[in-house]
Amino acid sequence: MTEETYSKTELMICVAARLFEDASTCFIGTGIPMLAAMLASKTTAPNLVPVFEFGGMGAILEDLPRAVGEARTFHKGLAASGICDTMETAQRGFIDYGFLGGAQIDPYGNLNSIVIGDHDHPKARLPGSGGGNDVGSHCWRTVAIMQHDARRFVSKVDCVTTPGYLTGPGARESAGLPRGTGPAYVVSTLALMDYDPDTCRMRLKATHPGVTVEEVIASTGFELIVPQEVGQNERPSMEELRLLREEIDPERLYI
Repeated sequence: MTEETYSKTELMICVAARLFEDASTCFIGTGIPMLAAMLASKTTAPNLVPVFEFGGMGAILEDLPRAVGEARTFHKGLAASGICDTMETAQRGFIDYGFLGGAQIDPYGNLNSIVIGDHDHPKARLPGSGGGNDVGSHCWRTVAIMQHDARRFVSKVDCVTTPGYLTGPGARESAGLPRGTGPAYVVSTLALMDYDPDTCRMRLKATHPGVTVEEVIASTGFELIVPQEVGQNERPSMEELRLLREEIDPERLYI
């Protein structure tokens, strides 16, 4: 195994894991966010406090949970509570980050996970937001993890199920959401994005290895802010790949 032999999913997990701050509280969703949280807890954020929708708080993630409400999300945790308590914890301002996904995202970080097309006569009906609205509304910062193509990165989402910066500066506050909250990053299959603090629009921060700025622009259905200096994300290290493949997801449920 060399540093070159990794999948797009493994790369996304590693990039997302490096965003976790040590000793932070993070609302974790099913799938890639779980693997990223486990990897972070074994590397850069050993004091990470994961929070799961159905009440597991501060679990020691020794084995990969299959869903946000199963026993592994409570394993050796700080608290075993319920969904109302976790949402109230976010509303009180005690959860730093929320990691989310969606079918569509727009320039202001609004997410859609309900329908494609008209709400009442959709082309496709999706699984729904679950607790995504609460996470996006009340966690201090949110991180979206998504496939990157022009069908998903759109100028306007078909339905806002998780609020980003809504229509731009000041819109979250006008809607009654807490000041100082909002999207922080987007981890995609092509790049890492953040948001311009003045316009609240999505901005290219770093491309993945082998991906050009032009490829990212061509796969984005809106005008992405591109600064003069665009970084490049580091490849997964040998140790990160070993942890993912041998300790975190040896059954290859997600990777």
